[in-house]
Amino acid sequence: MITAPDLSRGGTRGGRWATAACWLAVAPVAAWALVRLAGLERGPLVLAIAFTPYVAAVAPVVAVSALALRRRAPAAVAALAALSLIGAVTPRAVPDTGPPADGPTLRLLTANLRLGSADAAGLVGLVRTRRVDVLTVQELTPALATELDRLGLATLLPYRSLSPEVGSTGSGVYARHPLRDTGHRRNKGFFFTQAYATVTVPGAPPLRVESAHPAAPYAVDVVPDWWTDQRAQPPATPDGLSVLAGDFNATLDHAALRDLIATGYTDAADAAGAGFGGTWGPYDGDPIPPVTIDHVLVDRRIAVRAAGTFPVPGSDHRALLAELRLPAG
Repeated sequence: MITAPDLSRGGTRGGRWATAACWLAVAPVAAWALVRLAGLERGPLVLAIAFTPYVAAVAPVVAVSALALRRRAPAAVAALAALSLIGAVTPRAVPDTGPPADGPTLRLLTANLRLGSADAAGLVGLVRTRRVDVLTVQELTPALATELDRLGLATLLPYRSLSPEVGSTGSGVYARHPLRDTGHRRNKGFFFTQAYATVTVPGAPPLRVESAHPAAPYAVDVVPDWWTDQRAQPPATPDGLSVLAGDFNATLDHAALRDLIATGYTDAADAAGAGFGGTWGPYDGDPIPPVTIDHVLVDRRIAVRAAGTFPVPGSDHRALLAELRLPAG
């Protein structure tokens, strides 16, 4: 009696091919988990690591497939990688308790204006309807700054620290409350400016706000610029409250951003359980899955009540709004 070969076992040619195929599928997932957990992203991996949540979603499928083929070793490795990645990204969907802040509420909005091409009326409308107290912007141009004021931003947020420039390097901080210590600094990577100011909120300690905009790692040859600008971001300080809000060109899966947060910040969207809200792509038609590269980083003594994203016509970024509760001053 002739029987068909068992292709599920490694002793046959078909079985060996199945084993090899399993390892070929598992290896990238396992390597991704190692890079993400150890913070080893370098070169092209800096760009790739931004898509970690998508790999975390696929990893269990790889593990189950290997297990279905009775390939225990690759299934075990895939399962470990899947659990590691899921454990790294899942907390972004779970709200944190937060500190017991009992001061005033502050609504802060940040938006990348895409070379000044964002719709001014849309942004002003968002500030008005969402009762924004502080607005940080990136890629602010002189023409757009003028148009924003013409459409009512000067009345809504009369205090400002601006460095508008033609192209992508401008920035600004607008506020409902008075500002002091205004100015801007220029990153060394892409020369983006970062406007800053100290906001005087009644009933709260002085709050330093900076519009963050490090270089983008869109190609391997500019990754060193990205590292330079990431490392130059101001850390949290124990003797004063500070907020960094803007287009960081980095996600929570980048070690550089996690290191910055570890100095004493909280990511507002993460704390609110809204950390999966994509802020860039594919809003200009590019076939790129959304990634979360815009952030509001707040001092850990500030409580985060809510966070969410909103479309800005004319921009390839979504605006990010965070509702904060400041400590009493």
